[in-house]
Amino acid sequence: MTRRIALLGAASTGKTTLATDLAAHLRERGLAAVVVPEVLREWCAREGRAPGPGEQLAIAREQERRVDDAAATAAVVIADSTALAIAIHAGMRFEDGALHRFASERQRGYDATLLTGLDLAWQPDGLQRDAASRERADALLRDHLQHAGVAYQVVYGHGPQRLRSALQALAAAGLLPPALRQGAGAGEAGGAGWVWACDKCSDPACEHRLFTRLKNARG
Repeated sequence: MTRRIALLGAASTGKTTLATDLAAHLRERGLAAVVVPEVLREWCAREGRAPGPGEQLAIAREQERRVDDAAATAAVVIADSTALAIAIHAGMRFEDGALHRFASERQRGYDATLLTGLDLAWQPDGLQRDAASRERADALLRDHLQHAGVAYQVVYGHGPQRLRSALQALAAAGLLPPALRQGAGAGEAGGAGWVWACDKCSDPACEHRLFTRLKNARG
């Protein structure tokens, strides 16, 4: 059975790098893993602008269609963004009930949802977004996931550490054998990843303070 993994996160939080690293790690260990790129980024690059209210739903449907197509042949499909991210992007400027209903329904169909933390430095991403908007997008993602009843875990760390965090989260969810967590990063196998799954709150500032303290303690 194909496993579907959704990577969500605000702009410039390392989703694409993590998706690529995670797929490569799984393929090296014998799993047919593929990445479905972010359709919104592709659309904006092609059109040279952000989509308007009447264009968002079609982009969201295309994102999920590509996930379905990939699932027909792969053991693991890693979605570098989903329809929900497109709905959140639209919701920051538009109101579209059909888009949000479609996105919520599709998100519940993923076997795991990983949210990339805000610990990476901001880099312009070509989607007409800025550094200030990513905190709001992060908050909107968390709020929508919680209200939709979609379980998720936040991953932190740089490079191999972020990959280990993702593998740890997937193993804990029962999606990967524990053995597939090994070897994520030369010379760093067995190191602990950082995964946030607080059952009391979902405050990004709170969790970032926690992991900053952990990072400093380990350093």
